[in-house]
Amino acid sequence: MRIVAVSDLHGYLPEDVPACDLLLIAGDVCPVENHSALFHAQWLDGPFRSWLRRQPARKIIGIAGNHDLLFEREPHLVPRTLPWTYLQDSGARFEGWNIWGTPWQPWFFDWAFNGDPAKLKRQWDLIPDDTDILVVHGPPLGYGDGVPERDHTRLCGSPHLLERIRQIKPSLVVFGHIHEGRGVWQLGNTTLANVTLLDEKYEPVHGPWEWEGEKK
Repeated sequence: MRIVAVSDLHGYLPEDVPACDLLLIAGDVCPVENHSALFHAQWLDGPFRSWLRRQPARKIIGIAGNHDLLFEREPHLVPRTLPWTYLQDSGARFEGWNIWGTPWQPWFFDWAFNGDPAKLKRQWDLIPDDTDILVVHGPPLGYGDGVPERDHTRLCGSPHLLERIRQIKPSLVVFGHIHEGRGVWQLGNTTLANVTLLDEKYEPVHGPWEWEGEKK
C-alpha cells in the first residue's frame, strides 16, 4: 500500500500531495493565526473541505493536534460531513490494515489534548494490540522530539508511548508536533516518521512524506 503522510499544516494546504492509497494527517490542521472557534469551524467547512476533495487519495484519515482546539473544546462545531475519516482514540480498517488515531501529547502550554504521564498512559493503553498503523500527534520519546535550547536539546516525547509502540510493534507510526524533529527512524520492524510540513518558524519547508509497505 502506498501511504502519504503530513502533519502540522497550521492552515497550509499543499497542492503537491502525491497520488496514494491512503493519506494520513497527523494533526495541527487549523490555521495558527486565529484560534477562535467560529473561524476554525468556517475554515474547516470551506478551504479544508475543498482541499480534502482535491486530494488524489483513495482514503483520507486524520486526527487533531494541540492547536486544533475546536476538536477538544467545542466538537459540536466541527463539520460532520468532511470527506475524511476522523479518529480520536478510535480506529478504522482499510485494505486489511488496522489504523488507530489519537491526538494526545505531553502537557504543552494550555493547548488542546494535553496529558500528564498518568493520563497519557491511559490513552496509549487504548491502542489495540493488532494496530498496523498508528497516527498520533505527539512523538514517542527520543524520536523526532528534540527541541534545541541554549546548551542542550530538550526531548518532548512520551516515554509511555514509546513503551506501547515497543509492545504492539505496528508497521508504521506517523506524528508531528515538534517542527524541528522532521525525520524517519526504524525501531525493529516499525517505521517511525515525524512528518511535519512546517519548520520552527512555521514556514512550509517540507513536502508530504511517502511510504510503501506490505502488511506483516
